Amino acid sequence: MDRNNSSACRPFLIWALPLFLVWGCHAASHRPYQVVRSDRLVPIELPKVERVKLPNGMYLLLIEDHELPLIHLAGMVRTGSIYDPPEKVGLAEITAQVMRTGGTSKMTGDQVDAFLDRRAASIEIGMDLTAGQIAASALREDFNDVLSVLADILMSPALSQDKIDLAKMQHRSAIARRNDDPGQIGQREFAKLIYGPDSVYARHTEYQTIDNITRDDLVQFHRRFFGPNTTYMAVWGDFQTAQMVKLIERVFADWRPLEADLPGPPPVEYQYKSTVNLITKQDINQSTIILGHIGGRMDDPEYPVLTVMETILGSGFTSRLFREVRSRQGLAYSVRGRYGCGFHHPGLFMVACQTQSGKTVHAIRAMQREVERITESMVTQEELATAKEAFLNAFVLNYESIGQIAQRLLAYEYYGYPPDFLERLRDGVEQVTRGQVLKVARQYLRPQAMQILVVGRPEDFDQDLAVLGPVNHIDVTIPEPSEQAGR
Repeated sequence: MDRNNSSACRPFLIWALPLFLVWGCHAASHRPYQVVRSDRLVPIELPKVERVKLPNGMYLLLIEDHELPLIHLAGMVRTGSIYDPPEKVGLAEITAQVMRTGGTSKMTGDQVDAFLDRRAASIEIGMDLTAGQIAASALREDFNDVLSVLADILMSPALSQDKIDLAKMQHRSAIARRNDDPGQIGQREFAKLIYGPDSVYARHTEYQTIDNITRDDLVQFHRRFFGPNTTYMAVWGDFQTAQMVKLIERVFADWRPLEADLPGPPPVEYQYKSTVNLITKQDINQSTIILGHIGGRMDDPEYPVLTVMETILGSGFTSRLFREVRSRQGLAYSVRGRYGCGFHHPGLFMVACQTQSGKTVHAIRAMQREVERITESMVTQEELATAKEAFLNAFVLNYESIGQIAQRLLAYEYYGYPPDFLERLRDGVEQVTRGQVLKVARQYLRPQAMQILVVGRPEDFDQDLAVLGPVNHIDVTIPEPSEQAGR
């Protein structure tokens, strides 16, 4: 899962361009594309899934798959970087990193690496906004030993100071490079515009926040958030379910449940407004442009319609943005639109492109016009059919592997979604009408209240950005660290 899952409107859906093109070319040889329609998809046979809650509160999802002598594990822990103190942003991520690299009370981090290398196995610990991430894999005959090491890492991480120092150095290096790429600058700063500069959904590390982090902070963070009753695990592979449940229960028998109730993710409060924002970057000859406002959540009843609307507006080679802004007007090297939906908090509605500096304002107005246009009249029947076909033809790719299914079901359980959420989405997409797309576009899109962000060289623009409104200049200078650094 990407770090900010809220930015993905369809986090488990894959755009099947090769499949779509092959299907389209084959069909076109027999009859015009406009009349091509696929029959309803054949129901997909799902593997048997066992769900178990252990006495210590750990949730297990198990799927047997005896095709290969391998066992895989994925886990989610109810934590995340949203719980970082404001003055110590980066704490959650460094805690997860050093849990893995710092070893345990029984093995150093280097010994863990050597242990895994000898077995061609892996253990990973990570962190995103709203979940800790766990992953492990091993041959069937090695899985018991690998699981024991994973349990030690989760229950008794050494959090060694040398690995903390290394992690902090790596984070400082990333901070020093964060203004190199205009696309990354735009994504980062646009999130601040929408969520607010101090929001847990938009903030980022600084030298000072990294320097403020001490080993005791890591110890306390681990104690507060890592426990069996905050952990969800999916296991799939070559095992017998009853034996695997007993193994996991035994290995984690000494892990004591946490007592404190954790606060939920904070809500997002957003006021629609039109703004024009500029980040000056002198060493480039093109502009990165992002327009938009707040997005939605995946549990919105209109999510299937939003999915179709997003596809028609800005997803793929057949989208309006691609055909008009890139192909017809030749204003952009790349252009896209996304109505972002998160599991638990609103994502971002974004229309973005990269264009020559001398076409900056022209490109902004062209993208604005496409957002306006989809709210003014119904999409064509061909646009609707093409968007639905793209989704439905790609749908089978969500079931390419047992691991893909297991991890998706794990996320649904973690975030409180029904296990058949994806199938419900498919059924909803099949029923979407032109009238629904227009209704939802008018309800959810605010063409006159989009915030505009440009990263580029203003003296090369075709017009001054002030023709679009008062310009707010955003300073992305990286604050220097203080002389005092925490340990």
